[in-house]
Amino acid sequence: MKTYNLCCIGHITLDKIVTPRNTVHMPGGTSFYYAYAMSHLDTTGFLLVTALGATEMKAVDDIRNTGIEVQVLPSAHSVYFENTYGEDTNNRSQRVLAKADPFTVNVLRDVNAKIYHLGSLLADDFSLDVIKYLSTKGILSVDVQGYLREVRGEKVFAVDWPEKKEALKYIHILKANEHEMEVLTGSNDPRQSALMLADWGVKEVLLTLGSMGSIIYADGKFYDIPAYRPKAVVDATGCGDTYMAGYLYMRNKGASYHEAGCFAAAMCTIKLEASGPFRGSIADIEKIIK
Repeated sequence: MKTYNLCCIGHITLDKIVTPRNTVHMPGGTSFYYAYAMSHLDTTGFLLVTALGATEMKAVDDIRNTGIEVQVLPSAHSVYFENTYGEDTNNRSQRVLAKADPFTVNVLRDVNAKIYHLGSLLADDFSLDVIKYLSTKGILSVDVQGYLREVRGEKVFAVDWPEKKEALKYIHILKANEHEMEVLTGSNDPRQSALMLADWGVKEVLLTLGSMGSIIYADGKFYDIPAYRPKAVVDATGCGDTYMAGYLYMRNKGASYHEAGCFAAAMCTIKLEASGPFRGSIADIEKIIK
């Protein structure tokens, strides 16, 4: 059975993105932004595992057309998000208009990879059992955002993750933004938060701080990653997912924490400058870092 270098698991969503300038309908979700970013880096050795309603299969066909291998699990519905941004792109309100079926240990038994990245969008996407199971098969990377989102009616509420102290023991790489880090740790100090998350078992803590850059804490050391200035801020949706694609791609190639972080940050800058997923090249990324 084939073993992939990188495997991203998560729902492709239907997104309605409302900004002060316009309203756009498009596919989205961690897996969508991650896959498109990978299509501009390296499609070999990468697998996307997703679940969505039959009506949204065009999004999968489009990703496959870029050369990405996609495994689709059946789901009665697709996740349907409405994201509303103010003038400050760091401020976002969300509604969930439909939900997809969660991922289970059973459906992931035949998926083998060196690094798994879980793109959680809602609290029940991946159970603790899935986290424990995948951590026995490879390095487990998690974007914490979904675990901190509870849907009541259509509204999304920020909640703490009840199982965090049990789950984090099994998570090698964890990404959180400044708001998520505060919900998780109770601290608004990134360094203090990183130390707490490491104390709970995370080996590589990645905290993205918007225009303030990001910090990585690993092997007992902090790495400060700059935010490269974009020419214009057009659309922040999918920036964190693009960051993780770049970071894990570079770490898999043997890059240092700092090198991988700078590569990821430069990808975010390119992503910010246009609507939709990352469309730059490795040459573009290297130019920004230089």
